[in-house]
Amino acid sequence: MSASTDPTCLTATALCSLLAAREVSAEEVTRAHLARIEALDPRLRAFTQVLHDEALAAARGLDDERRRGEIRGPLHGLPITVKESLDMAGMASTLGVASRRGHRATGDAGVTALLRRAGAVILGRTNVSQLLLYNEARNPLFGQTANPWSLDHSPGGSSGGEAAAIAAGMSPLGIGTDIGGSIRVPAHCCGIAGLKPTLDRWTNLGSNTALLGQEAIRSQVGPMARSARDLALVMSELDPATMAALDVRVPPFPFTEPASVEVARLRVGFYCDDGLVPSSTAVARAVVKAASALRARGATVVPFTPPGTPDAVYGYFAALSADGGATAMSLLQGDAADVDVSLRSLRAMASLPSFARRAAARVAGIAGERRLQRLLEVTGPKSVAELWRVTHALREARAAIASAMRAESLDLLLCPPYATPALPHTASRDFVLAGSAAMLWNLAQFPAGVVPVTRVRAGEARRERPRDRLEKRAAEVDAKSEGLPVGVQVVGLPFSDHVVLAAMIAIEDELAGEPDRPVTPVSPPPLAG
Repeated sequence: MSASTDPTCLTATALCSLLAAREVSAEEVTRAHLARIEALDPRLRAFTQVLHDEALAAARGLDDERRRGEIRGPLHGLPITVKESLDMAGMASTLGVASRRGHRATGDAGVTALLRRAGAVILGRTNVSQLLLYNEARNPLFGQTANPWSLDHSPGGSSGGEAAAIAAGMSPLGIGTDIGGSIRVPAHCCGIAGLKPTLDRWTNLGSNTALLGQEAIRSQVGPMARSARDLALVMSELDPATMAALDVRVPPFPFTEPASVEVARLRVGFYCDDGLVPSSTAVARAVVKAASALRARGATVVPFTPPGTPDAVYGYFAALSADGGATAMSLLQGDAADVDVSLRSLRAMASLPSFARRAAARVAGIAGERRLQRLLEVTGPKSVAELWRVTHALREARAAIASAMRAESLDLLLCPPYATPALPHTASRDFVLAGSAAMLWNLAQFPAGVVPVTRVRAGEARRERPRDRLEKRAAEVDAKSEGLPVGVQVVGLPFSDHVVLAAMIAIEDELAGEPDRPVTPVSPPPLAG
């Protein structure tokens, strides 16, 4: 079967067109994806559960409906995948921890239910980082997901199983969640597209988190796919006006089509360094390349750096750690084997008395580890009054960024999604600040997407003169990054999700056919031996 006729090689948009024209059936498309899962997932381990029989039964039923002229909409018969943390009736959303195995959902998550109603066929559920708290997809329950571009690398996280499945052609479209880059970082690492919508633009009902009740930084459900047009398709079909009937947090405003946006009239700011962890050479080049692509489409592109980013990002960690890690740690019961290596330092830090944490911060400062010093100073348990002050500072940071963008008449920003390309397995440990470029837009609650732009060139797999432990870790990551995909983050003001998608589509179109642009699906290399 050629790439032009193999359903697993087509985008979600192309598959929907073929399904609508009855050139292919839902059962045929579903069988093709299930066969690819069977062939590739032993190498990638992207899935926590494959719903083989259920998917085929659903596909046959949808084909019967089409024959009767009962068409649910553009997604009718399209196979998709869903992150393990989203509720599905009768199944456990474990977040990769044994203590949640017995928590069976009584119904589907809001987005999952709406996708079924729209005619999507759910192929299965995909792997996550334990407790959704680091940028890999590995946990003691389901093992380690590999990146289709390199089995030695992570697909990112926490929605890494989704990204790996989509990049490898095992799924054309998926649903993830994002509290600190968990959609955008995997999209960047795997050469696909992903969108974190404006907070509550999509319903978050049935989306599970390890930090239940923590409201200063909230997770957001969003779509992932091989192209930005696919993201626009599902955003249009799962319209927020419909979601508002299910979820009082969703404003009942219809989604504006990206096609209505005149890209040539946009004013776009860009930056390559947020002042925390310097970007890899390839990551910075990708931002400049995306800026050139929008400029070629007529947009005005100017340098711009959001104000106060370092302070805001440290505030992000201050808010998430306000309970001293007690909520997350309560889920990590048992011996050390039940806790992923990337969470062990968090567990150790959470158990430190305040005086010990302060002492460790002083030692880090004396050793020249200023960023580690600041991180140790801001994390840890807080009084209610202290948490209120942190939350106020976060909201002030959001307002300051919005004001600065409006003062420059900016519609969008282009920036890195992560400091480096994909990490080698386990490299996320003690490397949390590398995700600062994505975390900023969670605390700001702005819509942010990632579009694949380029791949790391041979001469870019290095980092000159790393200064401290953090940059030395980044240099180790860079040294192993040749050939890996690189994405660029596109950020808009609240409720400008359609403008973000319009710019992402324009970048994809302008760069189409360029030799170093990541093209998916990609088949993973064979297992060693």
